[in-house]
Amino acid sequence: MDLAAQENSKRASRWIKGVKVGEGTFANVYKGEEKATQRKVAIKKIKVGEMKDGLDMTALREVKFLQELQHPNIIALLDVFSVKQNINLVLEFLDTDLEAVIRDKALIFQNADIKSWMAMSLRGLEYIHRNGVLHRDLKPNNLLIAANGELKIADFGLAREFGDAGSKMTCQVITRWYRPPELLYGSRFYSTTVDMWSMGTIFVELILRVPFLAGETDIDQLKKTFHAMGTPTEQDWPGHTQLPDYHELGSYPKNPWWNMISSIGKEGQDLAREMLRYDPPTRPSAKQALQHRFFSSYPRPTPPIALPKPLAELRPRALAPDETKGKPFLGSEGGSGAMKRKAESPQIGRNVARKLVFA
Repeated sequence: MDLAAQENSKRASRWIKGVKVGEGTFANVYKGEEKATQRKVAIKKIKVGEMKDGLDMTALREVKFLQELQHPNIIALLDVFSVKQNINLVLEFLDTDLEAVIRDKALIFQNADIKSWMAMSLRGLEYIHRNGVLHRDLKPNNLLIAANGELKIADFGLAREFGDAGSKMTCQVITRWYRPPELLYGSRFYSTTVDMWSMGTIFVELILRVPFLAGETDIDQLKKTFHAMGTPTEQDWPGHTQLPDYHELGSYPKNPWWNMISSIGKEGQDLAREMLRYDPPTRPSAKQALQHRFFSSYPRPTPPIALPKPLAELRPRALAPDETKGKPFLGSEGGSGAMKRKAESPQIGRNVARKLVFA
């Protein structure tokens, strides 16, 4: 046995793999623990042998970024080892996710709670962006929550580094309900502002307790956005009519949509409006959002340990086929998005370790 194999065997022997808690096309997730300390972990076994061309870029990206990005509000990669043809990622085990919290109607949210979840999300996102990375799949069930209440950003399978403004990227990213209009119109040149739109929709969802813009297709997603906010004009969003997939969808009047979230207060309404501006360059950065008066005004953010959490036992289930494909469907009207999350799907009773599964 060579030195590399010996080191790999030593790493593998540190961990005990327990029951399967999630299953996907190319990966399974197991509960596990560290032999020496009995610390609970999640072990993700990536089935390399079942991939047509070996380990795909989705898996490589997640390993790369989890190794590089270490922050209290980002899920921690604890170890990596191989067994036969499978690669195993050892990650910290997290109890629940923000989607389960939002859906649990037994929980009562205070504005201070929403402020705390948003602050933790934005702190993690600010660190990600500061290190030259776009997440490109922010949504409530990718915001995991630890036993101590700390929120951690997970699932970097669609993340990528970004450089200068001229870098061309795919628009086939971000789960539809959280995808900004510029990507729905086919923009290939974008930056951190796409993540900020996603955070804005999550903010509104925390307040409303239902998804804000829940389109069934890409066309329907644009229509729902315009119906809620009004059809953008050239003044609202310069140059949007020149985007590759632009087409007119009718004229919807401008609405003061922020009135539906009046319970969060004027500062919160103002922050949501800024994050959900049509014109991408006018959206605040994560750092600017954290400096918004919403976070310094009364009430102060709830300490993480005091935040509400679901009381129901989280039960594992297999991943649905459409949750294992790795990238969204961006077809014509009438398509069914592979990354679409249905509002009527049961959310309580899921073990969020399954959210760590690669596609």
